[in-house]
Amino acid sequence: MENTELLRQVTERAQAWLSDSYDAETRAEVKRMLEADDKTELIESFYRDLEFGTGGLRGIMGAGTNRMNIYTVGAATQGLANYLHEAFADLPQISVVVGHDVRNNSRKFAEIVADIFSANGIKVYLFENFRPTPELSFAIRQLGCQSGVNITASHNPKEYNGYKAYWADGAQIIAPHDVNIIENVGKIKDVSEIKMKGNPDLIEIIGEDMDRKFLDAIKTLSLDPEVIKRNSDLKIVYTPIHGTGVKLIPDSLRKWGFTNIIHVPEQDIPSGDFPTVDSPNPENPSAMAMAIAKAKEVGADLVVASDPDADRIGCVIRDNNGEYQLINGNQIVMILLNYIMLRNRELGLLKGNEYVVKTIVTTETIKAIAENQNIKMYDCYTGFKWIAAVIRDLEGTSRYIGGGEESYGFLAEDFCRDKDSVSAISLMAEICAWAKDRGMDFNQMLMEIYLKNGYSHEEGVSVVRTGKSGAEEIQQMMKDFRQNPPKTLAGSPVTLIKDYADLNCRNLATGETTKMDFPATSNVLQFFTEDGSKVSVRPSGTEPKIKFYMEVHDKMANEADYARCNADAAKKIAALKKDLGI
Repeated sequence: MENTELLRQVTERAQAWLSDSYDAETRAEVKRMLEADDKTELIESFYRDLEFGTGGLRGIMGAGTNRMNIYTVGAATQGLANYLHEAFADLPQISVVVGHDVRNNSRKFAEIVADIFSANGIKVYLFENFRPTPELSFAIRQLGCQSGVNITASHNPKEYNGYKAYWADGAQIIAPHDVNIIENVGKIKDVSEIKMKGNPDLIEIIGEDMDRKFLDAIKTLSLDPEVIKRNSDLKIVYTPIHGTGVKLIPDSLRKWGFTNIIHVPEQDIPSGDFPTVDSPNPENPSAMAMAIAKAKEVGADLVVASDPDADRIGCVIRDNNGEYQLINGNQIVMILLNYIMLRNRELGLLKGNEYVVKTIVTTETIKAIAENQNIKMYDCYTGFKWIAAVIRDLEGTSRYIGGGEESYGFLAEDFCRDKDSVSAISLMAEICAWAKDRGMDFNQMLMEIYLKNGYSHEEGVSVVRTGKSGAEEIQQMMKDFRQNPPKTLAGSPVTLIKDYADLNCRNLATGETTKMDFPATSNVLQFFTEDGSKVSVRPSGTEPKIKFYMEVHDKMANEADYARCNADAAKKIAALKKDLGI
């Protein structure tokens, strides 16, 4: 009976999409779904509305209320345009930047977004073609715009596309604007309320001039141009994995002085089908396989990659045995921040007001590096919009020198407010040259970091629970962890519990409870043990899963001790999983 009622509801919703308000292509697709014997696709496409969340939209492309298409994108843009008129009512001319990645339909969606903004009297700077996400953030600030939209689904599979909304500071939107925009988008009940007919006079195409300004700004981040001159022929294999990075990253490397950039020709081809990989995610070894094969062929010093919208970085270095090894997001952030802090000190640039930022689920080794360099470190929630919020709060009083998160994102600059693989890859290449100049390889430099600041190993596990019952199970898991927190983890007593839902930090050794200073609450729990282990637990905000971030620590006696540390860490991680029931 329940299935019959659901089918009746989705059929009714779908039939509304057969009206003349929708284009012929959409009507034909809906008609096909309605007439199909198997109603699965119809139900999936219409059983709910694709929600405009705090980060925007993300979903499978196709016709339907639960799909990415010109009408769901249109409603999001109309709602955002309405809110911009509320928020900036005193401005004579509101302006926005619109960009997109290489995905199928991205250009089409971007042009529709530009048309709707312009139809609402808003000035639009539309990129001429695909560009890295961080350049959109840069352009918003450069042009003094009030908002921006990027059409991208980051590293999701090819069936997906997305819609990221940005505010005047170039960062993705946070409170109160996120809630206000969601409210305005929710008010759009009919496609007739979406102003689709654009005003060409309000749309300005941008491209190469902005590229030049962006790359010029990134070049200022170089901390040792002389070391690059001495190692300009460093063998760097780079792959954009069919994405937007092909547009600027090789240019940035050349601008910094590197002359030996080795491409993976098959993956230089921009394509929303991502034909050479199962998933265009640089943290997956399979996505890096072609680049590693090229590195072995040429004897590369460094292998780097960017994801489809070029905000995240992948990196491969040689291990102790000379084998090419993918390093994780925590190690990428450690290497970049360690170098930036070290070079700033060597160059006499530290004035005492510098700081770095990491997310709460990112390795605590970064805190140790910052403390050893006597540099302030701030923790924030997962997502670069929160790193950007710290930068905004401290603007004018302190100097940001870098920040990152375990999910392969890093930002070295404050002239952009979203993670940036263009600057991160350029800096990685400089670090490789710097290490080589000191008679070290990248792996030896990583070992040096562990020897000075302590060894750490991190592992993430996502437990998927789909459907209504899955969501309830995840909710119950979080409730159980709060009501019955573990007393020990991997044999070590739990000494500290941080609950970001009420911002209480409980010291179990002293019985003291203190309040944490965060801009909002979040459904995240953290357990810290006597031996330095850390476990973070949080439900995903975008997928039907609960995420566990595990981190263990040790002391390395010397470089040869690394293998022992790895083996012990693997055992401890296994024990943590058992204690957590995952």
